Parts: sequence; C-alpha cells; structure tokens
Amino acid sequence: MPRELPPPADATLAREPGLRLLIPMMVAVAFLMEQLDTTIITTAVPDMAHSLGTSAVQLNLAVSAYVLTLAVFIPLSSWCADRFGVRRVFITALALFTLGSALCGLASNFTQLVAMRVLQGLGGSMMTPVGRLILLRSFPRQDLVRAMTYTTLPALIGPVLGPLLGGALTTYLSWRWIFTVNLPFGLIGIALALRYLRDSQPDRGARFDIVGFALFGCAIALLQASLELRGRSAALLALGAAAVLLLAFTLYARGKRHAVVDLTLFGERAFAVGTLAGGLCRVAFNGMAFLLPLMLQLGLGMTPLQSGSLTFLSAVGSPLVRLALGPLLRRFGFVRLLGASALLGAAVLAGFALLGSGTPRWVIGGYIVLFGIVRSTQFMSSNTLSYADLHAQRLSRATSLGGLLQQLTVSFGVSFGAALLTLLGNAHGAPRLEQFHASCLLLALLALLAIPAFARLRPGDGAQVSGYRAR
Repeated sequence: MPRELPPPADATLAREPGLRLLIPMMVAVAFLMEQLDTTIITTAVPDMAHSLGTSAVQLNLAVSAYVLTLAVFIPLSSWCADRFGVRRVFITALALFTLGSALCGLASNFTQLVAMRVLQGLGGSMMTPVGRLILLRSFPRQDLVRAMTYTTLPALIGPVLGPLLGGALTTYLSWRWIFTVNLPFGLIGIALALRYLRDSQPDRGARFDIVGFALFGCAIALLQASLELRGRSAALLALGAAAVLLLAFTLYARGKRHAVVDLTLFGERAFAVGTLAGGLCRVAFNGMAFLLPLMLQLGLGMTPLQSGSLTFLSAVGSPLVRLALGPLLRRFGFVRLLGASALLGAAVLAGFALLGSGTPRWVIGGYIVLFGIVRSTQFMSSNTLSYADLHAQRLSRATSLGGLLQQLTVSFGVSFGAALLTLLGNAHGAPRLEQFHASCLLLALLALLAIPAFARLRPGDGAQVSGYRAR
C-alpha cells in the first residue's frame, strides 16, 4: 500500500475554481519565458555579432553565460524560497528576468550583452524552481497531474517555437525584438502573482550553506565549461576539476542538515527514478531535438524555413498528451507508463535512421508528430513522478535539485548530440546523412538504459497522484 502523505500546506488555495487555472497559467508564463530564451537567441547570433562588432564564435558566450548562471544559482532558489517566502522570491525573479530581457535588447556592445544575460540567468534560476514549488504547494495530490501538465507544455513548446520565432523576428524586424518579446509575458506574470498569489510563511532561521554552494556551484560551472570546450585540451582539465569538486561536496554534505543541495533526496525512490532515469531519456530526446533540424537541412537539403516548419510539428501532440496523461496514469500507473514510453521512445529515435532523401515530406512530418507525443508522455510523467511521494517539507529542496538536473539534461543533450556528430564525422566538411543516422541509433541506446531503473518502481509509487490502484 502507498504511504499516506500530508497535503501541501497551501492546498486550499487551489479550491477556488478560478485559481485552478490562474495558478498554472502564472507559473507557465515563467516556464515559457525561460524556455524561449534558451533557444530563441541561437538563430540570431550572426546578426547580433555583426551589429555588436564581434564574431559569431565569440558571441556564443552570450548563450553559455545564461545557461551557466542558471546552473550555478538554481541551488540557491530553495533557500531563498524558505527564507523570504515564495511570493516575494517569485515576483523578484520575474522582475529580474524581465528587466534583464529589456536591457539585453538595449545593449550597445558585447560586454553589456553578456552582463545582462547573466542578470537574466539569475532571475531564471529562481523563477522556474520556485514556480514549480508554488504549484506543488497549491494543489492537493489528486489534482497534481493536471496542474503539472499545464506548466510542462511550455518546456516542450519553447525549444520548438524558439528558433522559428527568433528567425522570423531577426529577418523581418531586428535581433533586439527577440528580447523585447519577453516583456509582456513578464509583466503579465508579475500582475497575476501580485493579485492572486499568497505568500508562504518565511523561515527566518533558514541557514545558507555558503561552503556547499561554493563547492557545488564551482563544480557545475566547470562541468558546463567542459561541455562548451569540447574538443579542446582544456575540456578534460575542467571535467577533472569538476569531478574532484563534486566528490568533495558529496563528502562535505554527507549528514549535513542544511546542505545547499539535499543529496538525501536520492534516497526517495520516486524522486531518484524520476530525475535520474527520466534524465537519461531527457538527454536522448533533447539530443534528437538538437540534431533534427541539422539533419533536415544538412542531411536532406531542406531550407531553414522548411526545417522549422517540420520541427514545429513535434509540439502538435503535446495538448493531446496533457489530456490523456491522467487517464493513462490511472489505468497503467507510473511504472508501466514510464517503461513503455522509454521503450517506444528508443524505437522512435532509432526510426529516424530510416528517413532519407526519398522519404515523402508528409511521412517525415507525421513521424515528427509521433516523436513529439512520445517525448511529451515521457517528460510529463517522469516530471510528475519526481515530486509525487515527497513530504511537503522537502518540496522546496526537491524543486531546486530537480530544476537543476532538468536544466543540465538540456545542456548534456545538445553536447552529446554534437559530440556524436564529431565522433562519427570526418575532419572536414558538413556531416553526412549516414552520420546523423548513426547518431540517432546511439541516442536510442541511451534511452534504453533508463528502462531497468524504471523497473525498480513499485506499483504503489506515486499512486496518490496517479490514482492507480494495483490489482
């Protein structure tokens, strides 16, 4: 039998009919801004470099500075939420992100742009983990699946919409508009939070683990740097230093009550499986999301507009998955649904190796829709499982750690996909179609590695959220 868990402290907030939609929409605004911003800039890099008088290669620092700031400061979000209250921190994070976006659009040189991207990253590092915490505290367990799917949709749609929107704004207006587009979303989110969000009781005695933050933050920064430096000798040095610091943090945090990252959360089976095994699938799917537009353009000879029109289709099935996820979980439970979606996902990833120049466009489009449906099912179910069985007192730390791991799977997915192309390719020239096909097969193997971990789940895990009752 699944253990009985206490309801979230603020669950009464969601009993008002209007708030059942407004709270997820408010959090979804934050998620959408963060997801759009990580992808929308990439298509505008050449124009931005020319405008700011720098090279496109150097301007990549504007992309990595944002991701690096997110990764380093996400662990700080749980302490801030406990110490100052979720309402105050969430509104401050939205304001920092919106202000950073506006200043990025006004940047007159490369240095200003990078500095404002760091300000954006600081806001984003608080915005999404605290937003997820608001959601978890606002809804009773039986309504959590529906609420989580509303806020997971931006994470699925943002990476698809970002490059298409960034290319259109840069082509027809200016690269500065890719940052301005965040302003109305940010102002709407702040207005909703001020009007409808109630604050949690601040814990004035919450202690900040500055030593743990330094060890863990530097480790994550070096790990991210090793991904950015792949192919260079400095990458191995950064990776080795990151491993040493992570080991030092593990030893330091063992038995420490107020560690900045609560490693004891991995002792919770549902959280560990949802974040780690689900993370493997995320890396594989995010790697494919990175390779797909490249394969369509470099391997199949499509134009950027044709490629974007097809990759956009991966978001078409997300609303259907949102509607079907609750009934699927009630019927099959987390263990069977996660295992089946990982297995089917591996098959779909491998199936991309069958696409060629003679494949009709409608077949490619339909297959991308299928890819999006499987990916959405895996992402939504693993994300919901991660927090399904946690006590309310552990939610703030869990959302912080879960948000960090989720962010890293995006970086790892892109880097792993790029590394596969580099490993399988030749020293000169663009990647060939057969190299993309081989990369798809290797990504499929990565997704298969998650299945044994999903099998460790018990039928009752997450049952209070899924409504599943084992026979």
